[in-house]
This record gives sequence, structure tokens and C-alpha cells, in this order.
Amino acid sequence: MISVVIPTLDESECIEQLHRELDEVAQKQNYQLQIIFVDDGSTDGTWNLIEQLAVRDERVLGIRFRRNFGKAAALSAGFDAAGGEIIITMDADLQDDAGEFPLLLAKMEQGFDVVSGWKQLRHDPWHKVWPSRVFNALVGKLTGVKLHDHNCGLKCYRRDVIHEVRLYGELHRFVPVLAASRGFNVGEVVIEHRPREHGQSKYGWSRIPKGFLDLLTVQFITRFGQRPQHWLGTAGMVSLSVGMFGMSYLAIVWCISRLPGSVAVHLHETAALYYSLVALLIGAQLLAIGFVAEMIASLVARDSDHYSVKQHTSPECATASHSLKLPTTDVVDGAEQATGERSIDEMNNKGVNSKGVNNKGASPKGTEAESEAESEAKSLEAESPESGPQ
Repeated sequence: MISVVIPTLDESECIEQLHRELDEVAQKQNYQLQIIFVDDGSTDGTWNLIEQLAVRDERVLGIRFRRNFGKAAALSAGFDAAGGEIIITMDADLQDDAGEFPLLLAKMEQGFDVVSGWKQLRHDPWHKVWPSRVFNALVGKLTGVKLHDHNCGLKCYRRDVIHEVRLYGELHRFVPVLAASRGFNVGEVVIEHRPREHGQSKYGWSRIPKGFLDLLTVQFITRFGQRPQHWLGTAGMVSLSVGMFGMSYLAIVWCISRLPGSVAVHLHETAALYYSLVALLIGAQLLAIGFVAEMIASLVARDSDHYSVKQHTSPECATASHSLKLPTTDVVDGAEQATGERSIDEMNNKGVNSKGVNNKGASPKGTEAESEAESEAKSLEAESPESGPQ
């Protein structure tokens, strides 16, 4: 099954047509689709249309947020509800063509885990196209993931990628970068980009500085997320070294100036003194922040794995080396959203099945006690003399 996750925000004019296109592609290609619309706080009746589609088509699942939480949150909610082994994301503004699904899936069959669309010919104004090109070039240069269009909403993922990549803030455009940092294979295909027919873009100039700051965040997370002191500590040691060198130099100059016949140097009148003091303070602060970051990273490391396993030689090896973890869910506005992880072993010990529901029957100890009681009763019944009419 293929799950299609579609974040929506005030796209009431597009929902019906998008559903028809998805239905046509599913029938033509014989796809088993799960269509997930995530309403990210729409105010124009989008949710009413999603409810109507869910009634008419059992493949449609609607998730509604209480307010606008952003595209990354909408994608996360859709990923949690997705049941397919392949997950496709697309925008709801009809600029992404559902007819491109076969291209994405064909690329996936070549061994890729993430396939991103490349809108080679964009039907957007210049003030969106040129900043996007500069941004994509900068992302490729800094991260090594050289895609032509990181911002493209049409992407295809294997389920393993979604399980290992966590989204927050506005990091949805960096999913290929985060996946590549975990060892997944990332590719791209050229897709058609259609001009917008309804509504207006939800992004403006403000996304340029936000995107740059998110890029710095992703760069730090992927390179130093598990060893923050390597970056903070290095910068701190450099700053401390500069400060100590400056203070040592000033101390030598001061001592020489106190020799007979020398011109006295007053350090408080020297700018180098203050530069050196600032460098020492900054270095000490960076080192302290690095130690705090290391403690936080060590606490987080207890609850998550910082490696990615591709395959095992046998199922027994996979079970012994790492217990499979399933997401626990909370219900928000009728939609299930993952809130944590529990291992299968833990759920079995607590009498919980894979769907999070208590198993019927008693606990393992109670079951053993009942079976022993039944066997003892049967043995007593077999040893007792047969009774009959006298």
C-alpha cells in the first residue's frame, strides 16, 4: 500500500480536483492508496470537504489541527497515521501532479530510499525562483546532499526513513539531508510543475532568513548532534588560547616596561587587555555550554539509537540485537499522533498487543496457574474409583 500525505491550509478550491486526480492515478496504475489530508488550521471550509470525501471514499483519512502548527507538524501527523510501506508527500495546491507517482516509484526501485522531485521548469515568480536556487546550492555545498530542489513538496520515502527521521520546527524541507546523515540513499527525478490556479502561496520573504537558520541547525545536528563539545569546545579552546596569549604578551610587556630606562606601559590604557579578557570569557562560556550540551545529549541518547540498521542475516539476529519499537499514540481531534516508543517485549510483558490494546485473558503467571490447576483436577478425577449404582 502507498500512503499519500497531503498537508492542507485553506485549499478548499483544490481538494475535490486533487482527490479526483489521485483516484484516476490509482485506477490507471492499480495502486492501493491511502490518502491522508492533514488540515493545518484552515478557515475556509477545507475540513468540511475532507469530511465529505472521507464519507464517500474509505481510502481517505482526515486529520484536523486545532490551529496552524506548520507544515512539519502536518507531515509528522500524516506520517504517524500512514500505513503504507511507501509514503508520498505532495502539496494540496494542484501544482504537484499525481501522475508523476510512477516516476518516483520507478526511481525507488533502483535502490533509493528517498526520491525528491525536481521542478526543472518552475511556474513561480522570480522572487521565489532565484532565492530558491541560491538556497539549494548552499544546502548542497554545506551538507553534501546535492539536490536541485530541496523545497519540492513532492517526495517519496520508504517507511524506514520516516521511522528514523524526526521533524520539528520547519525542518520538513531538510528530510533528504537528515535521511542522508543516517545512511539512506537519496535521489531525485524531474517532474512537471503546474502553475497555481487557485488561492495564493503560503510563503513569503520571511522564509529566506528562516531557511538559512534552519540550514545552520541541520548542519550542526547532522555533524555535531551527538558530540556538541567537539564544536563548542573547539571554538572555546581557540578563544581561550587567544585570550591567554594576549594576557601573556601583555604581562611580558608590562614587566619589560618596569625595567630601568624603559617607558612605563599602563595596561588599563591598552585595548589588547580588554580584547584578551573578552576572549577568555567567551572561551570559558563556550566550554561550559559544551559540557551542558554533552549532558543533554547523553540523556537523549538513552532513549534513542544513533545508528541505522539496513538488514540482518536472519530474523533471530534482528530480534536479539534490537527490539522493534512501535509508536504509542494519543488522540488529537480524532487523529492518532505518535508520542513515544515502546518495544514489543515491553508490550508483551504488560499484556498489550501490537495495536496498544490489552490482550484478552490473564497475565502469563495467571495462565500458568490456571493450567496447573486444571491438570491437577484432571489427574485426581482419573485416579478416583469409578462410582456407579449399587
